[in-house]
Amino acid sequence: MIHRSFLLQWILVVIFTVTIIYLKMKLNFLEDHYKVLHNAITQEQNNVQTGNEVSEHSYKSAFDDLIIIYNRVPKTASTSFVGLVYDLCKHNKYHVLHINVSNNMHTLTLPNQIQFANNITVWNAKKPAFYHGHVAFLNFEKFGVRQTPLYINILRKPLDRFVSYYYFLRYGDNFRPHLIRKKHGDTKTFDECIDAGQPDCDPDNMWLQIPFLCGHDPACWEIGNSWALEEAKRNLQKHYLLVGVTEELTEFIEILQIVLPRFFKGAYNSFLHNNKSHLRQTTQKINPRPETIDKIQKSVVWKMENELYNFALTHFHAVKKRLINASPQDVNQRFMYEKIRPK
Repeated sequence: MIHRSFLLQWILVVIFTVTIIYLKMKLNFLEDHYKVLHNAITQEQNNVQTGNEVSEHSYKSAFDDLIIIYNRVPKTASTSFVGLVYDLCKHNKYHVLHINVSNNMHTLTLPNQIQFANNITVWNAKKPAFYHGHVAFLNFEKFGVRQTPLYINILRKPLDRFVSYYYFLRYGDNFRPHLIRKKHGDTKTFDECIDAGQPDCDPDNMWLQIPFLCGHDPACWEIGNSWALEEAKRNLQKHYLLVGVTEELTEFIEILQIVLPRFFKGAYNSFLHNNKSHLRQTTQKINPRPETIDKIQKSVVWKMENELYNFALTHFHAVKKRLINASPQDVNQRFMYEKIRPK
């Protein structure tokens, strides 16, 4: 009888001890959980005040859904830039897609505009995505899609681009040196072409950078249309994240690395140190005579194209000043949210 009583007491002591241990473990867990929760809430409040994303997951989701469109203008160093984009895509985990419009057309029909806008915005398997092609600007807002892409572009001094394209059609480039171009065998220099008044060096052929930024409206492609020039400027201001210039391509890449590291992390050093910074160079090119330049610069189209180029250059320099050549005030700039209600 005494033995049974002792056994019962021993069992009760064990149960009590185990219960105490369990309660202590539970209390410690709750304290740790409270600390984690408290720290998370505090961090979340700080993130909201400073404008950061609430969590790493939501931060990644926002940028993993990103779409960039580079509607590249021919002969502006676009091949060199796109080569860099392809080099980075695997490491930075994004997709690159070339927009190839049949018959080398720069505009889409209205049904294709709608299909294109809807297609790339819902093609989640290819996001984040970088699209590039020789296609005019397309305003996604008018199609009612939920997501609008970020546009970027590069412009070049119009006469330099025009002369480069003239010789490119005759001699090709070092990118595909064995490809025969459509003017192959024509050894006439640009100066001789201007003197002879031939159509393929007509200054009206410079009308390209304006319509590329202007868009799909038929008026954009009317040579010398003043509305098209103003529309190109408006689009540059309103719809383009960044428009750089060929003459400052390195700085363009440096700014993109700062602004969009999700795509361009490591781009600056890669561009400086690889052998693709001048991926496509025209095989033979002769600079025009001063009198030829003077004749070209008297044309209406050159004046309008040059106006757009200088407009873009001014904007680009303003961005560069505050990022690359930033003042201490700009470098240390922060923003936060305050007086958030309800609490």
